[in-house]
Amino acid sequence: MAGPRTPTGRALETLRRLGERFPGSATELCALRHENPFQLLVATILSAQCTDERVNAVVPAVFAAYPTPAALAGAERAELEALIRPTGFFRAKTRSLLGMGAAVTERFDGEIPSALADLTTLPGVGRKTANVIRSVAFGLPGLPVDTHVGRLARRLGLTTETDPVKVERDLCSYLPAREWGAMSLRLILHGRATCLARRPRCEECLLADFCPSAVLPAAAKRPRKSA
Repeated sequence: MAGPRTPTGRALETLRRLGERFPGSATELCALRHENPFQLLVATILSAQCTDERVNAVVPAVFAAYPTPAALAGAERAELEALIRPTGFFRAKTRSLLGMGAAVTERFDGEIPSALADLTTLPGVGRKTANVIRSVAFGLPGLPVDTHVGRLARRLGLTTETDPVKVERDLCSYLPAREWGAMSLRLILHGRATCLARRPRCEECLLADFCPSAVLPAAAKRPRKSA
């Protein structure tokens, strides 16, 4: 059976195969340690230019010291900087966290909003972070586009765009809204494990038989049987 030839077909088959490899909802697939939307927002802000593992090592102390947006808003800058220093760019992240805590306290009664338009008004929160919060913390439609997602989307022929908002638009047009968040996280996991930036492991890739960018011997690039 020939592999899917259209972007929609490739997107849906990618969703199916990666869903088998990386099962679970966006909440279950998220690697950042958190127990509520506020904690996830803090962890996501800290994750910029930092590994999930390092963020997870830092956040228990942050959550213990500042359990609410109001507590975070009232943090001593030097103390917060010292706690988050291992995540890198700690001064900029401290400004974002203090501003976010104050904004949530003052404008949203201490509750993290779920609307994209509200989330993106918070300091340190862009569209990608807002979509993480929507999809992981609230189970709402949201497809975060990071460098892994953009790279894989282009390699799979799902977009030609480099702007994250346009990549998001293209991917969302192919997929059910309920799958957006999980699809993003599965692409990230696949990008880290197999579809590497410099040397993709096409010979090991479960998408290689229909990926337009796969580099394989002709005999190896054959359709996989559907389950």
